Amino acid sequence: MRPELRGAAKVLIADADPSLRLALARAFAELGCPVRSTGPAATLLKWLGDPEVGLVILDTERTEDQAFQALREIRRARPNLPVIVTGGQATLTTAVRSVEAGAFDHIAKPYRVEDLVAVAARALAAPRHLESARAQARAQRDDHLPMIGRSAPMQALYRSIARLVSSDVAVLIVGECGTGKALIARALHDMGPRRGRAFVPLSLAALDPRDVEAQLFGRAADQPGKLVEADGGTLFLDTIGDLPHEIQARLVRLIDGLDPVINPATGRPSNARIVAAAHQDLTARVREGRFREDLYFRLNVAPLRVPALRDRPDDVPDLAHAFLHRARREGLPAKVLDPWAEQRLRAHDWPGNVRELENVLRRICALYPDEVITAPIIERELADRWPVLAADGGGGSLAQAVTQTLTTYFADASAERPAALYDHIIRAVEFPLIQAALQATRGNKLKAAEILGINRNTLKKKMEFLGLDTRSGRTPPQRPVEVITPERGRIAA
Repeated sequence: MRPELRGAAKVLIADADPSLRLALARAFAELGCPVRSTGPAATLLKWLGDPEVGLVILDTERTEDQAFQALREIRRARPNLPVIVTGGQATLTTAVRSVEAGAFDHIAKPYRVEDLVAVAARALAAPRHLESARAQARAQRDDHLPMIGRSAPMQALYRSIARLVSSDVAVLIVGECGTGKALIARALHDMGPRRGRAFVPLSLAALDPRDVEAQLFGRAADQPGKLVEADGGTLFLDTIGDLPHEIQARLVRLIDGLDPVINPATGRPSNARIVAAAHQDLTARVREGRFREDLYFRLNVAPLRVPALRDRPDDVPDLAHAFLHRARREGLPAKVLDPWAEQRLRAHDWPGNVRELENVLRRICALYPDEVITAPIIERELADRWPVLAADGGGGSLAQAVTQTLTTYFADASAERPAALYDHIIRAVEFPLIQAALQATRGNKLKAAEILGINRNTLKKKMEFLGLDTRSGRTPPQRPVEVITPERGRIAA
């Protein structure tokens, strides 16, 4: 089926091969696109002032350095003009160099004309536009804020934070994984009277239980712990629910002033404000005897509950624009969202919350050549994030089911291959595997890690990446199951 090209965009071609120039000119002319072609790239640069030019095809096979210099000049003159680089060798180095120089895509020679036209159709499929001045200004402003969100739940959270900034009372921040609890702890410190002193984070989930006491209270006079390091500032205890039970008693005595930690540099007890965070319901852990009630009440003097992203969908566009701006500032290609993509992002329930949203957008910035992020791109990434390879129901082994599915998938010439297919397949198996281990252990990460044969820290990182959360010992909510069947022959929603 012949691809459709948007409008009647003029195509500029610079290729040293006159027969190939003629073949490309005919192909685009048949699709209704005016064409101008030449051999040297320098001639093509003279045509860039034509506002009807919508696509450039630039050959690098014979004069690669000159061609890449021309590409950089095109990007300076017309930053939103898609350029397809052809020629060169089909190597990773050539492809990377093309993308880094600003090309929409790279096609190695020899290639089929219809393949190049298909890439051109993709480059022209979405309108080439910049973000509105309002969205751009808001993204730049939001990028410097400690937290982003104008929804009613976030406004209520801001008011609670404002009341606690100048206080020294202990704070307990409760929210699902990926909601930004560490950002709130940092904001409490940076906006309060302790901002000139140290902010010391300590993730208890990342520590071996045997090391927690030494990390907190120190090993010896010449090896002080985090409480001394945070003297005069703030000690942020992340995942406080993972604090070993025997150390919880000592922390209670510390808060009550009965077991102070002496700062050897001053000879006085450490004066650190304690801010704790938990992603699970601590009251349930208290009822189960896994968390001391007295410690819970001492930390819960001023609770802050962080809303999940699914409970504030109006904030998703602002977050998305800010993350795209941040990705661009950090060196990733510039991208913009079309309105349909924004709606698709708003409709997703984001089990991994803000962290998942940022990871999805950064992955799109890194892997997709398209300047405009469309709804199909979002749909593809969200579908690929939660795939489950399904057997055919015939009772065969998992290996047989996977082999049959992938054989059919690769045999389908029309299937759209996702970038980093290996990672997609690994995630397809990893998600249900970890979910099953958590179900079998009633959400006990330590036991689940033992069953899987990985350490607890590795499991925690994988859970954060996949958006999984034990949530008070319960298994995560079931995600829609992605079934890859021989009839479909592709990975898609």
